Amino acid sequence: MKLDTAKILQKRKKQILELWMKNQLVDFSLREDLMSNDELTVQSEELVDVLLQTLSGNNLEDLQASSLEAVHEVLEGISISRAKQGYSPRETGMFVFSLKDALLSILAQEIKNDPVQLLDESLKVSKLIDSLGIITFETFIKGREEVILRQTDEITEISTPVIRVWDGIVAMPIIGTLDSSRTQVVMENLLQEIVDTSSSIAILDISGVPAVDSLVAQHLIKTVSATRLMGAECIISGIRPEIAQTVVHLGIDLSGIVTKASLASALRHAYALLQLEVKKVVAK
Repeated sequence: MKLDTAKILQKRKKQILELWMKNQLVDFSLREDLMSNDELTVQSEELVDVLLQTLSGNNLEDLQASSLEAVHEVLEGISISRAKQGYSPRETGMFVFSLKDALLSILAQEIKNDPVQLLDESLKVSKLIDSLGIITFETFIKGREEVILRQTDEITEISTPVIRVWDGIVAMPIIGTLDSSRTQVVMENLLQEIVDTSSSIAILDISGVPAVDSLVAQHLIKTVSATRLMGAECIISGIRPEIAQTVVHLGIDLSGIVTKASLASALRHAYALLQLEVKKVVAK
């Protein structure tokens, strides 16, 4: 008589879930700070339900069977949510692999009188869980990459604010290294603010840029050129002595761009261009 492993496991679903939860709750890597035990139970029960409902003799033999797609979808959802919650790849992987121990323990109880059959069925279950573990890792990595990309975009937006310092004058303090993608964000934000405020002068303050090389200088020149095409004058402030020496040493031509040592100097120059005069009022 051919053994139906799927039916054996389906019949012992309650015991499998209890044993799996026991394995997870005694694991030293359990993250109660990220997920409560009740939430973990719900998540585990969801996976066990869909796995045992889907499991059959056919897909236990064929790990690429389309009937396992429902299991894959649940696993992908769990992996992505864990990536966003802050779980590590190891912790997410152990969530799936600890299920293997529960399944094999139940099989050992059910087929204890036939060691050869037990080995054969245990290998099938192990391969299935290993396959699900690979899917878990792949999805987790995609989820983590999405989180990193989103955070990078948010940080970029936060770190490139455009400030309206006076009627007709906007300033953008740049903090950190300028690369191609960030330069695009700087250009877009600056040009949009020039349009929105009808400003005629834009100040790029690079006091927070750690170093200026030829690539960074090219990005700055492109930004200045784009600003001029919008009909605004662009001033670069924050030229420190070491930056000035680097620019000269690299032979970068910034002669056509107004540069100032500090933001205050750039503002004074901007006021002069707009024929404005700032005076200190002495209180009487």
